[in-house]
Amino acid sequence: MSKKDKKLIRYTDREFSSIKESLVNYTKRYYPDIYKDFSEASFGSMMLDTVAYVGDMLSFYLDYQTNESFLDTAVEYNNIIRLGEQVGYKQPLRSNSFGVVSLYVLAPVKVNGSSPDTDYLPVLAKGSKFTTTAGQVFTLIDDVDFGNPDNEVVVATSNEQDGVPTAYAVKAFGRVISGELNQENISVGDFTRFLTVSLSDPNITEVVSVVDAEGHEYFEVQYLSQDTIFKSVVNKDRETRRYVPSIMTATSVPRRYVVFNRNGTLNVKFGYGSESSLKTDNTTHPSNVVLKMHGRDYESDLTLDPSKLLETDKFGIAPANTTLTVTYRTNTVDNVNVASRALTGISEPRFVFKESATVNSRIAFVKDSLEVVNDEPIVGDVTLPTPAELKQRVNDVFASQNRAVTASDYEALIYRMPTKFGSVKRAKIIRDQDSFKRNLNLYLLSENADGHFIASNSVLKNNVKVWLNEYRMINDTIDILDPKIINIGIDFVAVVDFSEDKIEALNIAISEIESMFAEKLDIGQPIYITKIYDRLNNLDEIVDVTNVKIVNKTGGRYSSESLNLDGYTSADGRILYAPNNVVYELKYTNTDIKGTIR
Repeated sequence: MSKKDKKLIRYTDREFSSIKESLVNYTKRYYPDIYKDFSEASFGSMMLDTVAYVGDMLSFYLDYQTNESFLDTAVEYNNIIRLGEQVGYKQPLRSNSFGVVSLYVLAPVKVNGSSPDTDYLPVLAKGSKFTTTAGQVFTLIDDVDFGNPDNEVVVATSNEQDGVPTAYAVKAFGRVISGELNQENISVGDFTRFLTVSLSDPNITEVVSVVDAEGHEYFEVQYLSQDTIFKSVVNKDRETRRYVPSIMTATSVPRRYVVFNRNGTLNVKFGYGSESSLKTDNTTHPSNVVLKMHGRDYESDLTLDPSKLLETDKFGIAPANTTLTVTYRTNTVDNVNVASRALTGISEPRFVFKESATVNSRIAFVKDSLEVVNDEPIVGDVTLPTPAELKQRVNDVFASQNRAVTASDYEALIYRMPTKFGSVKRAKIIRDQDSFKRNLNLYLLSENADGHFIASNSVLKNNVKVWLNEYRMINDTIDILDPKIINIGIDFVAVVDFSEDKIEALNIAISEIESMFAEKLDIGQPIYITKIYDRLNNLDEIVDVTNVKIVNKTGGRYSSESLNLDGYTSADGRILYAPNNVVYELKYTNTDIKGTIR
């Protein structure tokens, strides 16, 4: 073997300088008589720089893509979502907010004026639209029956002479969801396995229904092999429907789809089967899926051929040669939360009157009297989880395996609840030590319109309880509670060099603390005061930090809850602990961080 056949190549050189050094040494060793000019201005040096640059860039992108292939090291948001999908995590779409509104109508009286005329007490049909003072649209989820005997009825107006009532005010409650319904028609050609269609609207929060031109309905599932869903059917039993308005029934769904988001575009993916597979047996016979042993007319090996399993309709029916009508809900605003008594507009009411209501003037009187208001805030989740939060949720989802045993299982399931039922910003499960049963205390928090912590409303709490009921241990009981929101302020004293600008140093120090608290704390999460010292001391403008103090902010625009912070500070002053039912919040970073520069 010749000398040149024994070329020494260093595969560990990864950055520009080492790659160029290796190239120079390689050239000097193997081509000493051909090229000798290694000055910076030479053409050869330029070529070596170019090759080293390309090698450095390729090495960087190789390392980057390798890191993006693992959940722990991935930094791109979309890559984290895709890695999460591989273990069963489903990233929610744009957030919805849920709430309860109070609805009022005036009802004409009967002849004697003793009670409202029930013939003119309408049903406000679901789909009715309301608006806020800021123009946000909310849609009624369920029918609201003003004729329900449980409604509150008071005298609205009466005759001045004899005091006989002339109209009654009826109050009812209804559930609303942010956004409004829209439709998109999509033409589908020949049969395609795992057909995927994209929706053009970027503001979709959920897909409500998919129906083809033949009237076949497709149902959303968590995964395509799921062939059963639970449907809500109206309870027609008069004795029980007051307490149980709907009955849950298991339904087989050969036509189904999954929804996923790719770079802001919503995609709907259907199954593998064709329309003809509906006429075949859904259960595959074992003899049809064993590996064929050629050369003999009998089978002794029962090894399965996996490809044969895909020939059934287990992944659902894919539409073909039809037009799909996709109905979806959209939110055109990023902030779907509403303050109390801000939802007062009526845009599209849908009244349904009894057939006995024949007087048009009375019907018009009732319609014109409709009023709506939200007595409590309508809240959801206005901010996406940070990459760190997203990674933790993915890990928790994989560990939970669609059942709730540990506290982390419960929390993972809460964050997985579909956005159409509302969004939870923070959740914490604590075992109730004072209970003789396996009772769990669940603390929930939502966000208000400004992105600050707020107590979750009753509708959201109920949806969470129903959602967890499908996964919890049979002997677990759950109480949903509101954690205490403790608003804090941070005061610090720092020393700077005489050559530094004090105002600039102060602003830099405040910005550093703001970045520390940019991510909301969890319920029960302590604050490490030493980290504040470390972050400030690492700034070039700061010589030393002499004092950091955390204070409790109460009253006015802050929470009314208070806490003796000194009692929860460690003896050495390094850690501010938080009780299990407490969350610390630096609410207004521009005013709640105060510093003194010496």
